[in-house]
Amino acid sequence: MAPARPLSPPSEAPKLASVESVIELFGGADYVCGKDVATAVYLMTQLQRPLLIEGPPGVGKTELAKVLADTTGRELIRLQCYEGLDETKALYEWEYSKQLLYVQMLKERLGSLLANANSLNEAVAHLQHQESAFFSRHFLLPRPLLQAIVSPRPTVLLIDEIDRADQEFEAFLLEILSDFQVSIPEIGTLCANQRPHVLLTSNATRSLSEALKRRCFYLYIDQPTFDVELQIVQRKVPGIDRHLATHIVQFIQRVRKLQLRKTPSISETLDWALALVVLGANVLSRQLIVNTLNILLKDKDDIARVLQDVKR
Repeated sequence: MAPARPLSPPSEAPKLASVESVIELFGGADYVCGKDVATAVYLMTQLQRPLLIEGPPGVGKTELAKVLADTTGRELIRLQCYEGLDETKALYEWEYSKQLLYVQMLKERLGSLLANANSLNEAVAHLQHQESAFFSRHFLLPRPLLQAIVSPRPTVLLIDEIDRADQEFEAFLLEILSDFQVSIPEIGTLCANQRPHVLLTSNATRSLSEALKRRCFYLYIDQPTFDVELQIVQRKVPGIDRHLATHIVQFIQRVRKLQLRKTPSISETLDWALALVVLGANVLSRQLIVNTLNILLKDKDDIARVLQDVKR
C-alpha cells in the first residue's frame, strides 16, 4: 500500500511549518507544548486528518483546540457533546417559526395563487411547486457541523467530549469526518468550502468505536509532570513568586498520588494558585492549605483525606 500523500495545504498562510514552530507558536500563546503534542498537531494539520485527544478532565484538551485556532487565524467552532445529542442539534434544522411567519406575511399572495386552482389536487400541486421557496438556505439553521462545512473561512472544528454522546451519534459522525459534505433532501449536497482542522476530545468514560479511531490520529494527554506544571503556573498566574509556585506544584503532585474521588486538574491548580496570590500568600503554610483547600478539591471526602495527609 502506497504511503499517504499530504493533501493540499489550507488556504491561510502556513504558520505551523514544523514541529518546532508548533512548540514556539503555542508557547507564545502560553500553552506549554511537549514534542509529542506538537508532533500530533503538526501532522494532523499537514495531512488533514482529525485528531482524537484522550485524557483526564482538565489537562488542556479543549484549550489545545482554542490555541490551534488562535495561532492559525482560524475560527473556532465547537460542538459540545452530551447524551441524546442527535443530527438535528449537531448538523442543521429548519427554522419552522420563521417559515410560519413568512407564510402569514404572504397569506394574501398564497391566496391569490390558489384561487385559480380548479380542484384540491391542483391546489396541492401549486403549493408543491412553491415549497422550494420555504425550504431554502434562507430558512436553514446551521448547527456546528454544518457551520464548519459551509463557512467561507478556514475553521477549527472542536467536537468536545465525544465519549458523552451515544454510539448512534458516533456512527453518524463517521460519514461527516470522511467526506465533509452533507446531503439535505430539500437543497442538495453541501460540500466544505475549506476543510476544517478537526479535534475530538474524550475523557475516556467509555470506549470509542474502532471505526472512529481508524479515521483519526490519536493523542493521549496525561496529568503534567512537575516541570511542565510549574511552567504552566508561572505562565498563567501573573506575578506569582517562584518559591510559592514551586511549593504549590509539589503539593499538588503529592495530592494526585492519594486515593481521591476527583484528582485535581491543571485548571484547578491554576484556580488555587490565583486564589493564593489574591490572598497575598508568599509561603504555603499548613493553615493556608486548610483555609483554601476547597478551591483545589470539590469533594468533602477528598478534602478530609488530604487534610489527614497534611497533618502527618
